[in-house]
Amino acid sequence: MADHSLVLALALTVRHDGQGGVADDLGGPEGLTAWVREHAAALESDAGVDGFAADAFTADEEALAAVRALRAAVRALFARAVRPDPPSPADAQRLLPVGMALEVLNSAAAAVPTVPHLEWSEGRDPYAVHRGTGAPDAVTALCAALARAAVGFLAGPDREKLRACHAPRCVRYFLKEHPRQEWCRPSCGNRARVARHQRRHQLHDGS
Repeated sequence: MADHSLVLALALTVRHDGQGGVADDLGGPEGLTAWVREHAAALESDAGVDGFAADAFTADEEALAAVRALRAAVRALFARAVRPDPPSPADAQRLLPVGMALEVLNSAAAAVPTVPHLEWSEGRDPYAVHRGTGAPDAVTALCAALARAAVGFLAGPDREKLRACHAPRCVRYFLKEHPRQEWCRPSCGNRARVARHQRRHQLHDGS
C-alpha cells in the first residue's frame, strides 16, 4: 500500500523560506539525493522494483528534472483536490493543467510494469503483493514509486482530508485530522490569529 506521507513529503519540498518567499528543497541534484535517502524506506516499499536501492541513490540533472516535473503534477492535482478552497499560494498562478498533470503522473506510474505475486508463509494467510518486472534505471524506478504513492493517495479516502494552509507565510498542504483543525501546525494558527487581530485593529483605527 502506498505511503501517504511520501507523496505529502514530496509536495512539501516546496516551502516558505522564512523571508517572504518560497524555497525549494529540490533546488539541485544534491537536494534530491538527500531527500531520496531520507525517505529510502518508504520509497523502497512503494517502488515495487526489485533492486531499487534508495539509500544509495545519487541524483543528477536528469533525475532532478524528472522528479520536479512529477512534483509539479502532484501539486496541480492537490490544488484540484482542495477545491473549492484555494490552492497553496506557492504555485497558484502557474499550476499545470489537470489533464497534463494526470498524464505525467500516470505515465510515471506505468513506466515500471508490475504483476501480482502470491505470498503464503507457514502459519499465515495468503496475500498478494505487486512486484515490478524488468530492471528499470534508478530514475524510472524512483518516479514510479513516487507516482504510485500519489495515485494511491489521490484515489483513496484521505484525499478528502487534504487542505492548503493559508496562514501567513505558509505554503504547505496538510491532512485535516480533526474537525476544528484549520492550519497545518500550531505555529501557523498562532500567526493567523495575530494577523486577524492586527487587521481588526487596523480597521477599527481607520474607521
